[in-house]
Amino acid sequence: MQIGVAYSEPGQQIWLNIEVPDESTVAEGIERSGILKQFPHIDLTAQKVGVFGKLVKLDAALKPGDRVEIYRGIIADPETVPRKDMADD
Repeated sequence: MQIGVAYSEPGQQIWLNIEVPDESTVAEGIERSGILKQFPHIDLTAQKVGVFGKLVKLDAALKPGDRVEIYRGIIADPETVPRKDMADD
């Protein structure tokens, strides 16, 4: 079955469409994508993952067409970061 794997960091985004065996898990899809070799600093024990924006566990079963997303940690508290006023643009 075909799935997508997406990861983004400042200045670089990647979205891979790959084939995985039926009954694959999220972890197996990420591993098969090769994304962990491209971004060796990804730590699946610490970073959250999701499918179509919904958090899932690494052992969750994949369905055809799923988009697996690897999330980065929040590095700033949104409550304390000043908002940019759109009128300033």
